[in-house]
Amino acid sequence: MLLSIRSLSKSFPGTKALDAVDFDLEAGEVHALLGENGAGKSTLIKCLTGAYRRDAGEIWLDGAQISPDSTSQAQELGIGTVYQEVNLLPNLTVAQNLTFGREPRRFGMIDGRAQTRMAEEMLRGYGLEIDVSRDLGFYSVAVQQVVAIARAVALSGKVLILDEPTASLDAAEVRMLFDVVRGLRDKGLGIVFVSHFLDQVFEICDRLTVLRNGRKITTERVAELNRLQLIEHMLGRDLEDATVEGAAKGSDDPTARRAEILHFENIGRPGLVEPFDLSVREGEVIGLAGLLGSGRTESAELLFGVRSAATGSARDAEGAVAHGTPREAIRSGFGFAPEDRKTDGIIADLSVRENIILALQARRGWTRPIPRAEQNRLAQDYIERLDIRTSDAEKAIGDLSGGNQQKVVLARWLAMNPRFLILDEPTRGIDVGAHAEILRLIRELTEAGMSVLVISSEFDELVAASDRIIVLRDRRHVRELTGSEVAADEIVRAIAGGSAEPANPMEATR
Repeated sequence: MLLSIRSLSKSFPGTKALDAVDFDLEAGEVHALLGENGAGKSTLIKCLTGAYRRDAGEIWLDGAQISPDSTSQAQELGIGTVYQEVNLLPNLTVAQNLTFGREPRRFGMIDGRAQTRMAEEMLRGYGLEIDVSRDLGFYSVAVQQVVAIARAVALSGKVLILDEPTASLDAAEVRMLFDVVRGLRDKGLGIVFVSHFLDQVFEICDRLTVLRNGRKITTERVAELNRLQLIEHMLGRDLEDATVEGAAKGSDDPTARRAEILHFENIGRPGLVEPFDLSVREGEVIGLAGLLGSGRTESAELLFGVRSAATGSARDAEGAVAHGTPREAIRSGFGFAPEDRKTDGIIADLSVRENIILALQARRGWTRPIPRAEQNRLAQDYIERLDIRTSDAEKAIGDLSGGNQQKVVLARWLAMNPRFLILDEPTRGIDVGAHAEILRLIRELTEAGMSVLVISSEFDELVAASDRIIVLRDRRHVRELTGSEVAADEIVRAIAGGSAEPANPMEATR
């Protein structure tokens, strides 16, 4: 065994990030490390590479026990890492990046010609022939990834960790990267492959290990596991035990007879989300379901203009609807409460009042300030309506609990009275009471005629709140569930690709 991790544990204040985790990596294999947010993948990698000091456990490499206390020491031992965001220097040449810290010298000076030859020889082994005298930033992300891999292998040469290496690549770039990975596997490297794209896991990996809530759930050979089983391991539920609340919704979509207020057509962006259509009807809740990395948040960001779409358009009964930027989307009557409220939702140092009136003020324009008396009235109205627990409207929002911060973000958009409100993980990280209140509020909004798009990783919550659910897999909108199909087990089946879908191409020939 090339690499063995035994009973690895790591805790942070109030959190057990890793709980006695075992992990093995063979020479000449690609081993997937899988799990949802908070599963422990990143912590395991950081303990392995010396970025974190583990609390307990052992790490063995090539039969010797190791204890790296820095990433550079891990590299010296033979463990290299390449991250989704390439951690090289784009303003230096490819050759300089590949040889940084070990440049060939002549008479005490860097030998430029030898440096170029060295870099070209390194990349030739990866089938990459480029001008190494150009800045790294000149090249595509895929080429930068290969350069990063070449450097990591040159510095390490035993274990290569690829952390979400394909997240920003298109299909052709993924194929190029996988050719490189297969070549390294054939040379005997052990490769740890961290990804949320299950199709890619089944294509490139030999074995996989699933973590959940800091614990190892299983290690399996990929050829002996199907997608449905894998998703059940990741989510921690058996399909037959899934809550099927959707059965009570009836045999058809109760909102199908309502008027369409918006229609998005062919919205997409290469490397982000494949083009999709979305019809929005008056007073309905549309759920967006999928595993982490499936394209849920990215779809919402394209609809609201946080990210610019490469294709597509939107229209309503009066014609074209502009939504290419958040400002345009707000003017068109859209609202968006993002997943990370602390980073993207609130301005912590501003008061509750100031946070509530932000969207309304943005729609009116900063040359038409909202009178202070109206600001006070709006803030007090929503503090009472949403039961926001604050001493007064002038308290800094950063001093409120997570649930109350979430309510303030919702109040911001309700004050603008949008026709289409996007809520990304609206109940994440809040207490049970606030959780129930927000779900109740969503239903009240739709009864008043507002249309809501809800993204949630909690399938039971999504089933309870939604009139219909759109399921995403690997950046594609793959299925729409309506009526009695709105059920947790149907979401899981859709993510898995259908209960009869083979796990990989080899199974189809058996």
